[in-house]
Amino acid sequence: MRAVVLSGGLTHDFPATTACLAEQLAAVGLDAEVHTDVDTALPALDGADLLVVNALRWTMVNPGVPERYRVQADAEGASPSSRARAAFDAHLAGGGGLLAMHTAPICFDDWPEWADALGARWIWGRSQHPPLGPSIDVSVAGAHGIVDGVADFALVDEVYGDLEFTASVDPLLEAAQPDGRVMPLLWAREHGGGRVAVDLLGHHPPSYEIPEHAEIVRRAIRWAARA
Repeated sequence: MRAVVLSGGLTHDFPATTACLAEQLAAVGLDAEVHTDVDTALPALDGADLLVVNALRWTMVNPGVPERYRVQADAEGASPSSRARAAFDAHLAGGGGLLAMHTAPICFDDWPEWADALGARWIWGRSQHPPLGPSIDVSVAGAHGIVDGVADFALVDEVYGDLEFTASVDPLLEAAQPDGRVMPLLWAREHGGGRVAVDLLGHHPPSYEIPEHAEIVRRAIRWAARA
C-alpha cells in the first residue's frame, strides 16, 4: 500500500514530524512517498491508498493574515492548480483516504472543497491556539475504532480553537483551552467517497512519542486507508 505525504511550510519542523508519520505509516504497512510541492503531491495520488497532509501551505494573503506572513506570500504562498484539485477529488471518489494533521485546516484557504472535505477551516482573526506548553489533558470523547479502548492521556501540544466548521463533526478527542472551553482535536468522517481523519495534534515530534497518540495515529491511518 502507498501513501502520498505533503510536507513543508513555515513555523514548524515539518521534516521531523513527517519522519514521525513515516514511521507510523510503515508500522501499518504503507510506503510513504513524501512531497513538498502541492502540485506534485496531489497528482501523485493516482493509485495511492492515502493522502497525508502534514504541511502549512496557503495563499497567505487573505484578510486577517498577519503581516509577518503576508510579506512572504510571493515566496511561500500556495494555491493548488486545477489539475491538483481534480486529482484530490478523484482520489476520494475512488475510495482513497485522507489523514489531515495539525495545520491542515489552515491550508488551501482559496479552495472551499478542501475545507468541505476536512469539515473545518482556520479563520484568521478568529481561530487561535494558546502558546505551546505546558502539558494538556486530552480526553477520549466519542466511540470509534480509532479511539475505542484508548485511555485519556497528556502531552505537550497546541489546542486549536474557534475553527469554522463546514460540517457537523463528532469529536473523538477533546481538550480544554486555558479559559476552560473544550475544543475538538480529532474526528473522522466520510466525504466524497473517501474516508477523512483530522488530527489537530502533532505540532512537534514529542507529540508522536506519547504511546496513546501514536496508537491513535496508526489507527487513523488504517481506517482512512482501509488497511
